Amino acid sequence: MLVVLLLAVPFFFLRATIRRPEDTNSVDRAILKLTSPIQDLVARLAHGVSGIVGDYVYLVDVRRDNDQLAYDNARLRTRVRSLEAAQAENTRLHKLLGLRDTLSDPTVSAMVVGKNTTPFFRVLQLTVDRPNSPIKETMPVVTLDGAVGTVRRIAGDTVDVQLAVDSGFGVDVVVERTQARGFVRGTGDLSRYKVYVQYVESSDEVAVGDLLVTSGAGCRFPKGLPVARVDKVVRKEFAVYQEVEATPTVDFSRVQEVLILLRDPKDCSATESKQGKGK
Repeated sequence: MLVVLLLAVPFFFLRATIRRPEDTNSVDRAILKLTSPIQDLVARLAHGVSGIVGDYVYLVDVRRDNDQLAYDNARLRTRVRSLEAAQAENTRLHKLLGLRDTLSDPTVSAMVVGKNTTPFFRVLQLTVDRPNSPIKETMPVVTLDGAVGTVRRIAGDTVDVQLAVDSGFGVDVVVERTQARGFVRGTGDLSRYKVYVQYVESSDEVAVGDLLVTSGAGCRFPKGLPVARVDKVVRKEFAVYQEVEATPTVDFSRVQEVLILLRDPKDCSATESKQGKGK
């Protein structure tokens, strides 16, 4: 009886739904009235489940797309950073080549590979592009911003450069604005990059902000290279010289490429001596 009932209910429901409205009898109308809420509930439930499944599938696709977009975005950002770094390096090298063209001495390019700061020495370590170049100690090292220092030691294609802020460094300079003479000496202070300007006479005009450039004396550095900018001047009464402190024009923490000038100070000094005797 249960089986017959279970088979009869769908049969009568189907029969009631496919008949025309005017042909339905009281039994059909009763069946439709009883089953309509159930049918509506089932339809709503099916629609809700379908919507949930559809939203889940959609969210899975969206997440997959977002992951792919995030990956592509990260890859493109890395590519952009790489291109920007290459462009910046290309610009620096192009300017360095321009500096090379303005120098009368032959040069060798080198790249900074390390920095060594101790209580005794302030040194940059370089790798030379041409290892067999005739580099000698005390040869000047320059960059776009000015004088870096001098060659201190050579070992194969590695060169140690004594920085302009090292206490053992010194170079003759002039104030670009007034041509007042002085001698730049590194302080050797590890806490800051500073230099002293010695032997500036008290009568000479020197002001904060003045640019100090190489004078060419001593034949170590060519004339006119920036060395430092004055940031402190102290004039003492009855003193022969002023106390001048300056900051190097070169930011040693950011130096990446340099030029080594292949000029021998000994040969240059000999040439100057001959010229002086001739005069």
